[in-house]
Amino acid sequence: MPTAHPTISTPRLDLVPAQAHLAERVFAFYQRNDLHLSPWDPPKPENFGTASFQRDRLVQAEADALAGTAMRWWMCLRQEPHVLVGSIGLTAIARGPFQNAMLSYAIDGQLQGQGLMREGLKAIIQYAFASEMHLHRIQANVRPENLRSLRLLAKLEFEREGFALDYLFINGAWRDHVMLALRNRDFKGIPL
Repeated sequence: MPTAHPTISTPRLDLVPAQAHLAERVFAFYQRNDLHLSPWDPPKPENFGTASFQRDRLVQAEADALAGTAMRWWMCLRQEPHVLVGSIGLTAIARGPFQNAMLSYAIDGQLQGQGLMREGLKAIIQYAFASEMHLHRIQANVRPENLRSLRLLAKLEFEREGFALDYLFINGAWRDHVMLALRNRDFKGIPL
């Protein structure tokens, strides 16, 4: 099945579009990182930790990409292409006068602090703001205690735009989030 977006390469990473054939590798990523990601993620369905659930999710991601409503990539190190080490998503893509997407990302707990997510996000932002997607804004919402993520977005020049009380139900309670956005300074107008 063709994808609506390409593999994007950086000096150390390949960012591969979400596709059903990645299901076993996505399953392995979540198995390795369950404890690492659980403080930050909303509750998951009971069958989330199965390869079949991940395959269904990836099939939906392919359909979303073709429809232009969401784009998701899985990251692998260029020297280890068979191991997925993170993900980046642009979801809730809105066109018309908004030209906006919501950003999400996750990295393998063993690879934090090496600049890999920053490298991957820079490439995705460049793609999102270039003629391929031509977005005006990318938004991100981060829990205030996730200092590592807030520092990363600050380095990428995201600006704080607000604070949402009880924004998402995560880890057994409603959690506040800092609302940030990055604007495309080279945006050339709304496509008709």
